[in-house]
Amino acid sequence: MLVSRKFYLSRARMLAFLDDLSKKDDSAKTLHIPAGSSPERITYLLGEIDPDGEAPKMPELAADSKTGTVIFWGESCKYLVIPPFPLVVESLDHGFVIEPLCTLLSQDREIALVLVRLGAYAVGLCRGEDFIASDAGTGNIHARHRQGGSSAKRFQRHREKQIESFLTRACSHIHSILQADAKSIDHVVYGGAQTTIHLLRQHCPFLQQFDDRCLAPLLDIAEPRRKVLVKSIQRIWSSRIIEWRMT
Repeated sequence: MLVSRKFYLSRARMLAFLDDLSKKDDSAKTLHIPAGSSPERITYLLGEIDPDGEAPKMPELAADSKTGTVIFWGESCKYLVIPPFPLVVESLDHGFVIEPLCTLLSQDREIALVLVRLGAYAVGLCRGEDFIASDAGTGNIHARHRQGGSSAKRFQRHREKQIESFLTRACSHIHSILQADAKSIDHVVYGGAQTTIHLLRQHCPFLQQFDDRCLAPLLDIAEPRRKVLVKSIQRIWSSRIIEWRMT
């Protein structure tokens, strides 16, 4: 029976992992499933590499990935890789074929990172893992008023104005950081509180041009700050690995 474990590898460590993998097991197979593949297509392709369904949850893992999947299937090692960026190639090859994934990871993509929670924002523009420009700021937004009555209604109107002012300010700074490179940005990643991200995207028409370039959001960002941008871009470049081994 196969059991699995999950881990993440940074861009540099993933490239080293692939280089080491290419030197192993010639009897292996490699399956590339591109982003956007239908569940039916995924099921068919997985049947070509694991017809007996030895690897638990592999179909679900492949179907849930928004960036596609690479499966390295050999006697000595079996891995499913979820890449950080969308995979476009579909192929089934003999041996451990690493070139498509290496190419995907070797390109220095331009990535915009927008982190926001009520009262704080951070925005960065990266080429590869290096920041070209960044900015961060805060805004004074009072906590919710828990009592009723007319005073609570006045307080709520005041809070709504504070939120609107904060979103306008954040949008202005985001525009100034991203505008010059807007056409060359490959991907946009949002982070922070999902409701605030939604409010910002509604309030900031400038961001709507990137709607078809968004990667999965980072919804566990507690404090949008400049130093958090650095950690976040490293996460964005990381690949998720599921390894199967015999018990």
